[in-house]
Amino acid sequence: MAVGIGVLGAGTVGGTLIRRLTQEGAAVAAKSGLAFEIRRVAVRTPAKARSFTLPPGVVTDRPWDVVEDPAVELVVEVMGGRDPAFDLVRGALERGKPVVTANKELIAARGPELLEAAARTGVPLLFEAAVGGAIPIIRPLTETLAGERVERVTGIVNGTTNFILTRMADEGTDYGTALAEAQELGYAEADPTADVSGADAASKASILASLAFATWVDPDRVFREGITGISPIDLGFAAELGYAVRLLAIAQRTDGGVSARVHPAMIPLDHPLAAIRGATNAVLIQGPAIGELLFAGPGAGGEPTATAVLGDVIDAARELRSGSQVVPRISFRPGSVVDAAEVPTRWYLRLEVADKPGVLARIAGTFADAGVSIRSVWQEGRGDDATLLMVTHEALEKQQRAAAATLAHLDVVEEVAAAIRVEGETE
Repeated sequence: MAVGIGVLGAGTVGGTLIRRLTQEGAAVAAKSGLAFEIRRVAVRTPAKARSFTLPPGVVTDRPWDVVEDPAVELVVEVMGGRDPAFDLVRGALERGKPVVTANKELIAARGPELLEAAARTGVPLLFEAAVGGAIPIIRPLTETLAGERVERVTGIVNGTTNFILTRMADEGTDYGTALAEAQELGYAEADPTADVSGADAASKASILASLAFATWVDPDRVFREGITGISPIDLGFAAELGYAVRLLAIAQRTDGGVSARVHPAMIPLDHPLAAIRGATNAVLIQGPAIGELLFAGPGAGGEPTATAVLGDVIDAARELRSGSQVVPRISFRPGSVVDAAEVPTRWYLRLEVADKPGVLARIAGTFADAGVSIRSVWQEGRGDDATLLMVTHEALEKQQRAAAATLAHLDVVEEVAAAIRVEGETE
Protein backbone atom coordinates (compact mmCIF):
# COMPACT_ATOMS: atom_id res chain seq x y z
CA MET A 1 0.00 0.00 0.00
CA ALA A 2 1.35 3.43 -0.96
CA VAL A 3 2.48 5.87 1.71
CA GLY A 4 0.30 8.99 1.61
CA ILE A 5 2.38 12.16 1.32
CA GLY A 6 1.32 15.73 2.06
CA VAL A 7 3.51 18.62 0.91
CA LEU A 8 3.52 22.12 2.36
CA GLY A 9 4.90 24.35 -0.38
CA ALA A 10 5.47 23.66 -4.07
CA GLY A 11 8.20 26.10 -5.00
CA THR A 12 11.57 25.11 -6.40
CA VAL A 13 12.23 22.28 -3.94
CA GLY A 14 8.65 21.19 -3.34
CA GLY A 15 7.81 21.22 -7.03
CA THR A 16 10.89 19.14 -7.85
CA LEU A 17 10.03 16.61 -5.13
CA ILE A 18 6.43 16.27 -6.33
CA ARG A 19 7.53 15.86 -9.94
CA ARG A 20 10.01 13.14 -9.01
CA LEU A 21 7.50 11.24 -6.88
CA THR A 22 4.84 11.39 -9.59
CA GLN A 23 6.99 10.88 -12.68
CA GLU A 24 9.71 8.64 -11.26
CA GLY A 25 7.64 6.72 -8.74
CA ALA A 26 8.39 3.32 -10.24
CA ALA A 27 12.15 3.90 -10.03
CA VAL A 28 11.86 5.16 -6.44
CA ALA A 29 9.76 2.11 -5.50
CA ALA A 30 12.23 -0.28 -7.15
CA LYS A 31 15.11 1.16 -5.18
CA SER A 32 13.40 1.78 -1.84
CA GLY A 33 10.78 -0.94 -1.76
CA LEU A 34 8.15 1.70 -1.05
CA ALA A 35 5.40 3.28 -3.12
CA PHE A 36 4.38 6.89 -2.53
CA GLU A 37 1.27 8.83 -3.41
CA ILE A 38 0.92 12.62 -3.24
CA ARG A 39 -2.44 13.15 -1.53
CA ARG A 40 -2.41 16.82 -0.55
CA VAL A 41 -0.30 19.83 -1.57
CA ALA A 42 -0.64 23.31 -0.07
CA VAL A 43 0.31 26.35 -2.18
CA ARG A 44 -0.45 30.06 -2.12
CA THR A 45 -1.99 30.13 -5.60
CA PRO A 46 -3.64 26.85 -6.66
CA ALA A 47 -4.39 28.10 -10.18
CA LYS A 48 -0.75 28.81 -10.99
CA ALA A 49 0.82 26.71 -13.75
CA ARG A 50 3.37 24.22 -12.35
CA SER A 51 5.89 21.63 -13.48
CA PHE A 52 3.71 18.75 -12.25
CA THR A 53 0.16 17.51 -12.71
CA LEU A 54 -1.99 16.18 -9.86
CA PRO A 55 -5.58 14.93 -9.69
CA PRO A 56 -8.34 17.48 -8.95
CA GLY A 57 -8.77 18.32 -5.29
CA VAL A 58 -5.19 17.50 -4.28
CA VAL A 59 -3.91 21.09 -4.41
CA THR A 60 -5.23 23.51 -1.77
CA ASP A 61 -4.46 26.98 -0.50
CA ARG A 62 -5.25 25.92 3.10
CA PRO A 63 -2.11 24.33 4.62
CA TRP A 64 -4.00 22.83 7.54
CA ASP A 65 -5.84 20.67 5.01
CA VAL A 66 -2.54 18.86 4.49
CA VAL A 67 -1.83 18.37 8.19
CA GLU A 68 -5.35 17.27 9.13
CA ASP A 69 -6.15 15.02 6.17
CA PRO A 70 -6.32 11.40 7.46
CA ALA A 71 -5.08 10.17 4.08
CA VAL A 72 -1.80 12.04 4.64
CA GLU A 73 0.53 9.82 6.64
CA LEU A 74 3.77 11.79 6.22
CA VAL A 75 4.21 15.56 5.87
CA VAL A 76 6.94 17.34 3.91
CA GLU A 77 7.46 21.01 4.83
CA VAL A 78 9.30 23.06 2.18
CA MET A 79 7.43 26.35 2.49
CA GLY A 80 10.24 28.07 4.41
CA GLY A 81 10.21 30.67 7.17
CA ARG A 82 9.30 30.30 10.83
CA ASP A 83 5.59 31.05 10.60
CA PRO A 84 3.21 29.42 9.95
CA ALA A 85 5.65 26.54 9.37
CA PHE A 86 6.24 25.97 13.11
CA ASP A 87 2.57 25.47 13.98
CA LEU A 88 2.02 23.26 10.95
CA VAL A 89 5.02 21.02 11.63
CA ARG A 90 4.19 20.76 15.33
CA GLY A 91 0.59 20.00 14.43
CA ALA A 92 1.65 17.16 12.15
CA LEU A 93 3.98 15.69 14.77
CA GLU A 94 1.31 15.90 17.47
CA ARG A 95 -0.98 13.91 15.18
CA GLY A 96 1.65 11.19 14.96
CA LYS A 97 2.73 12.04 11.43
CA PRO A 98 6.45 11.98 10.55
CA VAL A 99 7.75 15.26 9.17
CA VAL A 100 10.54 15.94 6.69
CA THR A 101 11.69 19.54 6.28
CA ALA A 102 14.37 21.52 4.46
CA ASN A 103 13.66 24.63 6.53
CA LYS A 104 16.96 25.66 8.16
CA GLU A 105 15.49 28.84 9.66
CA LEU A 106 12.75 26.87 11.39
CA ILE A 107 15.04 24.13 12.70
CA ALA A 108 17.66 26.61 13.91
CA ALA A 109 15.09 28.74 15.75
CA ARG A 110 12.59 26.16 17.04
CA GLY A 111 14.36 22.81 16.65
CA PRO A 112 14.33 21.73 20.32
CA GLU A 113 10.57 22.22 20.63
CA LEU A 114 9.87 20.29 17.45
CA LEU A 115 12.24 17.48 18.37
CA GLU A 116 10.51 17.19 21.75
CA ALA A 117 7.13 16.98 20.01
CA ALA A 118 8.47 14.25 17.74
CA ALA A 119 9.86 12.32 20.71
CA ARG A 120 6.52 12.50 22.58
CA THR A 121 4.64 10.87 19.71
CA GLY A 122 7.45 8.56 18.67
CA VAL A 123 7.71 9.72 15.06
CA PRO A 124 10.72 11.05 13.17
CA LEU A 125 11.49 14.69 12.38
CA LEU A 126 14.13 14.66 9.65
CA PHE A 127 15.94 17.65 8.16
CA GLU A 128 18.95 16.44 6.18
CA ALA A 129 18.31 19.05 3.48
CA ALA A 130 18.35 21.96 5.93
CA VAL A 131 22.12 22.45 5.94
CA GLY A 132 23.97 21.20 2.90
CA GLY A 133 21.38 20.44 0.24
CA ALA A 134 22.37 17.10 -1.26
CA ILE A 135 25.40 16.76 1.03
CA PRO A 136 24.72 14.16 3.74
CA ILE A 137 25.81 15.83 6.97
CA ILE A 138 23.00 15.49 9.54
CA ARG A 139 23.11 11.69 9.65
CA PRO A 140 26.92 11.53 9.88
CA LEU A 141 26.90 13.94 12.83
CA THR A 142 24.01 12.31 14.69
CA GLU A 143 24.58 8.66 13.84
CA THR A 144 27.89 7.67 12.26
CA LEU A 145 29.92 10.04 14.44
CA ALA A 146 27.73 9.81 17.55
CA GLY A 147 30.63 8.22 19.42
CA GLU A 148 33.28 10.67 18.25
CA ARG A 149 34.33 13.71 20.27
CA VAL A 150 34.03 16.23 17.46
CA GLU A 151 36.29 19.22 18.06
CA ARG A 152 35.46 21.49 15.15
CA VAL A 153 33.11 21.79 12.18
CA THR A 154 34.01 24.22 9.41
CA GLY A 155 31.75 24.67 6.43
CA ILE A 156 31.11 26.53 3.22
CA VAL A 157 27.34 26.27 3.49
CA ASN A 158 26.07 29.01 1.20
CA GLY A 159 26.52 28.48 -2.52
CA THR A 160 25.58 32.05 -3.44
CA THR A 161 28.39 33.66 -1.49
CA ASN A 162 30.90 31.03 -2.55
CA PHE A 163 30.04 31.68 -6.19
CA ILE A 164 30.40 35.45 -5.69
CA LEU A 165 33.77 35.20 -3.92
CA THR A 166 35.08 32.75 -6.51
CA ARG A 167 34.11 35.04 -9.40
CA MET A 168 35.60 38.08 -7.70
CA ALA A 169 38.88 36.25 -7.11
CA ASP A 170 39.09 34.67 -10.56
CA GLU A 171 37.94 37.60 -12.67
CA GLY A 172 38.77 40.60 -10.49
CA THR A 173 35.16 41.74 -10.74
CA ASP A 174 33.60 43.82 -8.02
CA TYR A 175 30.96 42.55 -5.62
CA GLY A 176 28.02 44.10 -7.48
CA THR A 177 28.99 42.55 -10.81
CA ALA A 178 29.52 39.11 -9.30
CA LEU A 179 26.18 39.32 -7.46
CA ALA A 180 24.36 40.27 -10.68
CA GLU A 181 25.90 37.25 -12.41
CA ALA A 182 24.82 34.99 -9.53
CA GLN A 183 21.27 36.32 -9.84
CA GLU A 184 21.25 35.82 -13.61
CA LEU A 185 22.33 32.19 -13.18
CA GLY A 186 19.73 31.55 -10.48
CA TYR A 187 22.24 31.16 -7.63
CA ALA A 188 21.02 34.31 -5.86
CA GLU A 189 17.53 35.56 -5.10
CA ALA A 190 16.25 38.94 -6.24
CA ASP A 191 16.74 39.97 -2.61
CA PRO A 192 20.04 38.30 -1.67
CA THR A 193 20.22 39.75 1.85
CA ALA A 194 19.90 36.45 3.73
CA ASP A 195 22.79 35.00 1.75
CA VAL A 196 25.25 37.89 1.53
CA SER A 197 24.69 39.05 5.13
CA GLY A 198 25.58 35.61 6.47
CA ALA A 199 22.09 35.05 7.95
CA ASP A 200 21.47 31.88 5.91
CA ALA A 201 24.85 30.46 6.88
CA ALA A 202 24.26 31.43 10.53
CA SER A 203 21.10 29.29 10.68
CA LYS A 204 23.08 26.37 9.29
CA ALA A 205 25.96 27.03 11.70
CA SER A 206 23.45 26.92 14.56
CA ILE A 207 22.25 23.48 13.46
CA LEU A 208 25.76 22.13 12.84
CA ALA A 209 27.02 23.36 16.23
CA SER A 210 24.00 21.97 18.05
CA LEU A 211 24.30 18.51 16.51
CA ALA A 212 28.09 18.29 16.65
CA PHE A 213 28.31 19.16 20.34
CA ALA A 214 24.89 18.03 21.65
CA THR A 215 24.26 21.51 23.08
CA TRP A 216 21.60 23.60 21.40
CA VAL A 217 23.02 26.84 19.99
CA ASP A 218 20.38 29.46 19.33
CA PRO A 219 20.94 31.25 15.98
CA ASP A 220 20.95 34.57 17.84
CA ARG A 221 24.15 33.39 19.57
CA VAL A 222 25.94 32.84 16.26
CA PHE A 223 28.23 35.74 15.39
CA ARG A 224 27.83 36.67 11.74
CA GLU A 225 29.48 38.94 9.25
CA GLY A 226 28.69 38.93 5.54
CA ILE A 227 30.69 39.40 2.36
CA THR A 228 29.54 42.84 1.22
CA GLY A 229 32.74 44.46 2.51
CA ILE A 230 35.10 42.12 0.65
CA SER A 231 37.10 43.86 -2.08
CA PRO A 232 38.82 42.40 -5.17
CA ILE A 233 41.93 44.17 -3.89
CA ASP A 234 42.05 41.98 -0.79
CA LEU A 235 41.22 38.85 -2.74
CA GLY A 236 44.25 39.66 -4.91
CA PHE A 237 46.49 40.28 -1.92
CA ALA A 238 45.19 37.07 -0.32
CA ALA A 239 46.23 35.07 -3.39
CA GLU A 240 49.67 36.69 -3.37
CA LEU A 241 50.09 35.71 0.27
CA GLY A 242 48.97 32.12 -0.38
CA TYR A 243 45.34 32.31 0.75
CA ALA A 244 41.81 31.97 -0.62
CA VAL A 245 38.85 33.82 0.91
CA ARG A 246 35.66 31.92 1.74
CA LEU A 247 32.57 32.64 3.85
CA LEU A 248 32.93 30.06 6.62
CA ALA A 249 30.53 28.69 9.20
CA ILE A 250 32.66 27.59 12.15
CA ALA A 251 31.50 25.63 15.19
CA GLN A 252 34.10 24.58 17.71
CA ARG A 253 34.58 23.16 21.16
CA THR A 254 36.37 25.54 23.54
CA ASP A 255 37.35 25.37 27.19
CA GLY A 256 34.35 27.52 28.06
CA GLY A 257 31.77 25.75 25.89
CA VAL A 258 30.56 25.77 22.31
CA SER A 259 31.25 28.63 19.93
CA ALA A 260 29.61 29.30 16.55
CA ARG A 261 30.39 32.05 14.06
CA VAL A 262 30.02 32.96 10.39
CA HIS A 263 32.37 35.34 8.60
CA PRO A 264 34.70 35.65 5.62
CA ALA A 265 38.09 34.09 6.28
CA MET A 266 41.42 33.69 4.55
CA ILE A 267 42.48 30.04 4.42
CA PRO A 268 45.74 28.58 3.03
CA LEU A 269 45.55 27.44 -0.58
CA ASP A 270 46.34 23.87 0.51
CA HIS A 271 43.41 23.81 2.96
CA PRO A 272 40.65 21.34 1.92
CA LEU A 273 38.04 24.11 1.72
CA ALA A 274 40.18 26.34 -0.50
CA ALA A 275 39.44 24.01 -3.42
CA ILE A 276 35.66 24.42 -3.00
CA ARG A 277 34.67 26.76 -5.80
CA GLY A 278 31.56 28.20 -7.39
CA ALA A 279 28.20 27.28 -5.91
CA THR A 280 29.56 24.10 -4.30
CA ASN A 281 29.19 23.56 -0.55
CA ALA A 282 31.43 21.57 1.79
CA VAL A 283 31.65 20.69 5.48
CA LEU A 284 34.88 19.65 7.20
CA ILE A 285 34.54 17.71 10.47
CA GLN A 286 37.55 17.30 12.76
CA GLY A 287 37.98 14.96 15.71
CA PRO A 288 40.71 13.01 17.52
CA ALA A 289 39.78 9.59 16.14
CA ILE A 290 38.68 10.55 12.63
CA GLY A 291 41.20 13.28 11.88
CA GLU A 292 39.41 15.16 9.11
CA LEU A 293 36.30 14.20 7.14
CA LEU A 294 35.26 16.34 4.18
CA PHE A 295 31.73 16.26 2.76
CA ALA A 296 31.30 18.23 -0.46
CA GLY A 297 28.77 18.61 -3.25
CA PRO A 298 25.95 20.75 -4.61
CA GLY A 299 24.36 22.57 -1.73
CA ALA A 300 21.58 24.56 -3.37
CA GLY A 301 18.92 24.34 -6.05
CA GLY A 302 15.80 22.28 -6.56
CA GLU A 303 17.31 19.00 -7.69
CA PRO A 304 20.08 18.60 -5.06
CA THR A 305 17.86 19.71 -2.17
CA ALA A 306 14.92 17.61 -3.32
CA THR A 307 17.25 14.60 -3.43
CA ALA A 308 18.05 15.03 0.25
CA VAL A 309 14.37 15.57 1.06
CA LEU A 310 13.42 12.42 -0.83
CA GLY A 311 16.04 10.45 1.08
CA ASP A 312 14.48 11.59 4.34
CA VAL A 313 11.00 10.77 3.04
CA ILE A 314 12.08 7.20 2.29
CA ASP A 315 13.77 6.88 5.69
CA ALA A 316 10.72 8.25 7.53
CA ALA A 317 8.35 6.04 5.54
CA ARG A 318 10.35 2.93 6.41
CA GLU A 319 10.07 3.76 10.10
CA LEU A 320 6.38 4.51 9.68
CA ARG A 321 5.74 1.15 8.01
CA SER A 322 7.79 -0.71 10.63
CA GLY A 323 5.09 0.13 13.17
CA SER A 324 7.59 0.61 15.99
CA GLN A 325 8.00 3.72 18.11
CA VAL A 326 10.98 5.74 16.95
CA VAL A 327 13.85 6.19 19.37
CA PRO A 328 15.03 9.83 19.14
CA ARG A 329 18.27 10.10 17.21
CA ILE A 330 19.09 13.53 18.56
CA SER A 331 19.39 14.56 22.20
CA PHE A 332 20.93 17.54 23.94
CA ARG A 333 22.54 18.19 27.29
CA PRO A 334 23.01 21.44 29.18
CA GLY A 335 26.05 23.37 28.01
CA SER A 336 27.52 26.81 27.67
CA VAL A 337 27.62 28.86 24.48
CA VAL A 338 30.71 31.05 24.28
CA ASP A 339 30.54 34.51 22.77
CA ALA A 340 32.68 34.79 19.65
CA ALA A 341 34.54 37.70 21.24
CA GLU A 342 36.12 35.21 23.66
CA VAL A 343 37.45 32.90 20.94
CA PRO A 344 41.09 33.12 19.76
CA THR A 345 41.38 34.33 16.16
CA ARG A 346 44.00 35.67 13.78
CA TRP A 347 43.46 38.67 11.52
CA TYR A 348 44.64 40.08 8.22
CA LEU A 349 44.45 43.87 8.03
CA ARG A 350 45.04 46.29 5.17
CA LEU A 351 45.95 49.74 6.39
CA GLU A 352 46.33 52.90 4.33
CA VAL A 353 48.96 54.95 6.17
CA ALA A 354 51.22 57.94 5.90
CA ASP A 355 54.61 56.84 4.59
CA LYS A 356 56.93 58.44 7.11
CA PRO A 357 59.28 57.37 9.92
CA GLY A 358 57.72 56.07 13.12
CA VAL A 359 54.43 54.92 11.59
CA LEU A 360 55.10 51.21 11.97
CA ALA A 361 56.24 51.72 15.55
CA ARG A 362 52.99 53.53 16.38
CA ILE A 363 50.95 50.75 14.82
CA ALA A 364 52.95 48.02 16.55
CA GLY A 365 52.45 49.80 19.85
CA THR A 366 48.70 49.87 19.32
CA PHE A 367 48.64 46.12 18.75
CA ALA A 368 50.84 45.56 21.81
CA ASP A 369 48.54 47.67 23.99
CA ALA A 370 45.62 45.47 22.91
CA GLY A 371 47.55 42.28 23.67
CA VAL A 372 48.01 41.33 20.01
CA SER A 373 51.34 40.51 18.40
CA ILE A 374 52.12 40.92 14.71
CA ARG A 375 53.18 37.84 12.76
CA SER A 376 54.12 39.47 9.46
CA VAL A 377 54.03 42.84 7.65
CA TRP A 378 54.23 43.77 3.97
CA GLN A 379 54.36 47.27 2.53
CA GLU A 380 52.93 48.18 -0.86
CA GLY A 381 53.79 51.50 -2.54
CA ARG A 382 55.99 54.39 -1.61
CA GLY A 383 55.62 58.16 -1.55
CA ASP A 384 53.34 60.18 0.68
CA ASP A 385 51.08 57.20 1.35
CA ALA A 386 51.61 53.47 1.67
CA THR A 387 49.58 50.30 2.10
CA LEU A 388 50.48 47.99 4.96
CA LEU A 389 49.34 44.37 4.92
CA MET A 390 49.51 42.75 8.33
CA VAL A 391 48.73 39.29 9.71
CA THR A 392 48.51 38.93 13.46
CA HIS A 393 49.29 36.09 15.78
CA GLU A 394 46.40 34.45 17.59
CA ALA A 395 44.66 36.52 20.25
CA LEU A 396 41.14 36.75 21.60
CA GLU A 397 38.68 38.11 19.06
CA LYS A 398 37.84 41.02 21.37
CA GLN A 399 41.53 42.00 21.49
CA GLN A 400 41.76 41.94 17.70
CA ARG A 401 38.66 44.13 17.45
CA ALA A 402 40.02 46.56 20.03
CA ALA A 403 43.30 46.90 18.12
CA ALA A 404 41.51 47.54 14.82
CA ALA A 405 39.19 50.12 16.42
CA THR A 406 42.14 52.01 17.95
CA LEU A 407 44.10 51.92 14.70
CA ALA A 408 41.20 53.58 12.91
CA HIS A 409 41.67 56.67 15.12
CA LEU A 410 45.46 56.99 14.85
CA ASP A 411 46.54 60.15 13.06
CA VAL A 412 49.06 58.19 10.96
CA VAL A 413 46.40 55.73 9.76
CA GLU A 414 44.23 57.07 6.97
CA GLU A 415 41.99 54.03 6.88
CA VAL A 416 41.64 50.48 8.15
CA ALA A 417 40.61 49.41 4.67
CA ALA A 418 40.06 45.72 5.39
CA ALA A 419 39.99 43.27 8.29
CA ILE A 420 39.55 39.58 7.48
CA ARG A 421 40.07 36.67 9.84
CA VAL A 422 42.66 34.02 9.03
CA GLU A 423 41.73 30.37 9.63
CA GLY A 424 43.22 26.95 9.01
CA GLU A 425 46.77 27.54 10.19
CA THR A 426 48.54 26.57 13.38
CA GLU A 427 50.71 29.00 15.27
